[in-house]
Amino acid sequence: EKKKNEDRETANKPPLLDHIITIKCIEIKKMKVINTCILATAATTASAFSSINAFTGVRSSSTVLSMKNTEEVGSFDPLNLSSESSTTDFDAKPALVSLLAMGAFAPMSANAAGPDWGIFEGRTGSLLHPVIMGGTFMLSVSAALKGFQYRRQRTMGGEISALKKTLPAFRGSSLTAAITAAETAEEVDNALISKLKAAMPIQIQIDELNAERKELSSKNLRDNHFAQGSLLAFIGTAFAIEGPLNTYARAGKLFPGPHLYAGAGLVVLWAAAAACVPAMQKGNDTARSLHIAFNVSGMGLFAWQITTGIPILQKVVQFTKWP
Repeated sequence: EKKKNEDRETANKPPLLDHIITIKCIEIKKMKVINTCILATAATTASAFSSINAFTGVRSSSTVLSMKNTEEVGSFDPLNLSSESSTTDFDAKPALVSLLAMGAFAPMSANAAGPDWGIFEGRTGSLLHPVIMGGTFMLSVSAALKGFQYRRQRTMGGEISALKKTLPAFRGSSLTAAITAAETAEEVDNALISKLKAAMPIQIQIDELNAERKELSSKNLRDNHFAQGSLLAFIGTAFAIEGPLNTYARAGKLFPGPHLYAGAGLVVLWAAAAACVPAMQKGNDTARSLHIAFNVSGMGLFAWQITTGIPILQKVVQFTKWP
């Protein structure tokens, strides 16, 4: 039974030689079809034109006598234009068919050679991608720092409010003024003065936070972060596409690998981070957390991608020439 199964499987599998012969037969049939089309094109072109009578209008002798002895002289009329009833021997349809057939075969040879990309195939165009992406990485670091600073500025209000709630009740514009008023009062309340002085470290911390928030507010962090993030998304996406296009222009193919996959993932993370902005502007904390997570992950992926691009940069320098 086992032998029968093996024989049945062997019978179902086409031999390698038969498979090769089948492929060769298909290729031969294709060549025959192409040759037939070429021959048909040549034959159609040749049959598009036929011989035209060089001389027309020569009359017979009886015609000469019936026309009052007027001698008829043959005239040179290669296109047979002298007779309205006569038709030309030229047929435009075969010529049109031949032209269409020739046009169908012409692009095969014309498109065989790739386009000349000029300077973009040389070292200048090849180094454009790593230089711009290196600057883009620095831009992403700057945008991240401004983003965290703005987040710090925005959350400091709640921290200051929480500290103020721990202060004891006092009269006056500040805790220092309240302590001075308590010490100079007619009836000195030592317990109140001690309580107010014990809260001075908290007041100092509040003053420091207010000064820090004022300094951060003067840097216009929100608008700068938004501008740098928008520029990062635009330039980063544009040159993430330019890199593979430059590789294809030089080598005629792409080389899938960690660098290419990391670049594609980085563009996805940038898009996801940008998609969170509308919800962030409405005060959605979940969107803010996702925005930070996407950008931090993107920076890590970007840093690792640079390490995978260094060997590629070395090959570009080795195998390309200026410009």
